[in-house]
Amino acid sequence: MNKTQLIEAMAADAGITKAQAKKALDSFMKNVTETLKKGGKVTLIGFGTFSTVTRKAREGRNPATGEKITIPAKTVVKFKPGSNLEKAV
Repeated sequence: MNKTQLIEAMAADAGITKAQAKKALDSFMKNVTETLKKGGKVTLIGFGTFSTVTRKAREGRNPATGEKITIPAKTVVKFKPGSNLEKAV
C-alpha cells in the first residue's frame, strides 16, 4: 500500500474527503517526525512505538575490495510493534 492508497482507505473508513484524510496523514507524519528529531518517542497503544537509537561508529569492510572502512555513527528510527498489531499479523 502506498500513500495514495492509504489516504483513500482512510477517507473511506472515516467517511471524510480524500483532502481531509491527506491533511490528517500529513499532520501525523509531521508530528511523528518532529518528535523523533527532538529525541522523543511516539507510542500508540496496541499499534506500536516509534523511537530513535544512536548507532556507534564502527569498522566495516568494502565487499568489493576487502578494504577496511569506517562507518560513521548515526541516529536511526526504530519501530516496535504493539501486541494488537503482532496478533493481527
